[in-house]
Parts: sequence; C-alpha cells; structure tokens
Amino acid sequence: MLIPILWLIFGLIFLLKGADWLVDGASALAKKFNISDLAIGLTIVAFGTSAPELVVNVMGSMQGHHEIVFANVIGSNNFNLLVILGISGLITPLVVQSSTVWKEIPISLFGAILLFIVANDFWSPKTFTLSRIDGFLFLLLFAGFLFYVYKQLSSDSAETGSPEKPYSQFKIWSFIIIGLAGLVFGGRLVVNNAIEIATVLGISEKIIGLTIIAAGTSLPELATSIVAAMRKNVDIAVGNIIGSNIFNIFLILGISSLVNPISYNPSFNSEMYLLGGGTLLLFIGMFTGQKKKLDRWEAALLLLIFLGYTGYLIAGEI
Repeated sequence: MLIPILWLIFGLIFLLKGADWLVDGASALAKKFNISDLAIGLTIVAFGTSAPELVVNVMGSMQGHHEIVFANVIGSNNFNLLVILGISGLITPLVVQSSTVWKEIPISLFGAILLFIVANDFWSPKTFTLSRIDGFLFLLLFAGFLFYVYKQLSSDSAETGSPEKPYSQFKIWSFIIIGLAGLVFGGRLVVNNAIEIATVLGISEKIIGLTIIAAGTSLPELATSIVAAMRKNVDIAVGNIIGSNIFNIFLILGISSLVNPISYNPSFNSEMYLLGGGTLLLFIGMFTGQKKKLDRWEAALLLLIFLGYTGYLIAGEI
C-alpha cells in the first residue's frame, strides 16, 4: 500500500508542475500572437488537460470496460463543473466573457443533453449503446466546435497586452510541451495508483470510475485552473473547464465509440441529470448577482452540490 501512495504523491507533483508550465507557456503564446486567453484555454489548454481522460477511455474501450469509459467522462465533467469551477471561484470571482455565456456554456449544455439522448437511444430500440455512428456524429460536432473557435480567433481583437517576460518561441513551446507531458504522465500515475489503492480497499468499479478515476483524470484541469485563478488569468481558468467538458463528450467519447461501440448503463442517468442541471445552473448564475460573473457564493454552492452528490453516491454503496 505504501508504494502506490508514494507514486500517487509523485504523480500529483508532476500534475502541479506541469500545470504551472502549461499556464506559463499558453499565456505567453496568447500574448505573443495577440490571441485571447479564452481561445487558448478552449483549445490548447483544454486538449492538454483532457489528455488523461483520452488515454484512460481509449484503453477502457479497447478492453471492454464500458462503465469505466462513461464514468470517467461523466464523472470528470461533473468534477470539472462543480469542484474545479467552485474552487477557482472561491479563489477569485470569475468574470466571464459574453461569448462564454452565450456560446461556450450553451454548447457544453447541448453536448450533455445530446449524450443523454443518444446513450439512452430515445429514437431507436433500447439498445443503450454509443455506436460508431454516434461517435462519428460527435467527432463532426467537435470539428464544428473547432471551426467556431477558429472563427472567434479571426474576429477577436484580443487585448492581451505584452507578456511580463519576453519569452522566445522556443521557450514558449518548451513550456507548453513539457507541461502537457507532465500532466499526462502525472495523470497516469495518479489514476493507476488510485485504482490500485481502491481495489485493495474493496471499492466497486462504478465508484472507482465516478470518483477516483474521474477526479484523477480531472486533476490536470484542477491544477491548471487553480494556478490560472491565482494569477487572475480568469479566461484560461474558465475556458479550460468549459473547453475540457466539450472535448470530453465530443472528442473523447467520439474516439472511444469509434474504437469499440460502448454499452451504456442507464444507472448513469442520475449523473447525467447532475451534469445537465449543473451546467444550466452555471448559465443561470451568469445573470444572478453581478452579471457575467461567478461570485464566491455561487462557487460555494457548486461545491456543496458536489459534496452532497458524493455523499449520496457513497451512501448508496454502503
């Protein structure tokens, strides 16, 4: 038991340092090329921090661990939305751009609703399967999202100012690549050893997927958003979470179901309700208190919802 715990701590160190380098490099890249931090957060940072989910899901799909595949994505998205935005919002109130309020958050909500409909096969016999056709549809929608971000880049006159440090191109990309590598390597260490610890303790596969694996693969998002929030880099903190949730559904589940059609357990519907409701709550929160801003009390509410959900989940297993 001691060895997995030590590797788990080692993985956390890699995650935190990788997040630090990634935020440094991504912020410098945004400023150097006059690209908004939000666009960087929605693409480079979101893809990098979603890499652990991609690795776990492709492996799970190939090995037929279908509950792990769905639990990882749904659990990670709930963790991103409720815990990471909650903690980031407690560190500093998150002022959100208009495009995030009216476009990115609704796209994330649309993804959650579409996944719920497709996985439950509402328009066909109840096979409860995410087929290769569904996966192809998700990848098409992901391509559409990337096109939307590209259009945002071409029309966005980012006022990012000058970087505090005159990083060279080589240094910028070194930070981004090394940071991403640290996130992926650290994420794998955390997940593998967390699973080993949970197995020794006799925790069920569903609980492992929805809690330990989901939280473990979301640690890059957690580390990245916390570092960004502490540096008042709100656009990267928010863009990372919303972008990661979109990536997880459209890209990661799309690829996973192309590798192997994935059977869906309807017992995950309660987690889907939480994801859809949480995303809707975030959208509504943009119009309560100060507009286009996640206030600290709203961030605290997100955290309380997750704690209540986790307590309910564990109580159901006892």
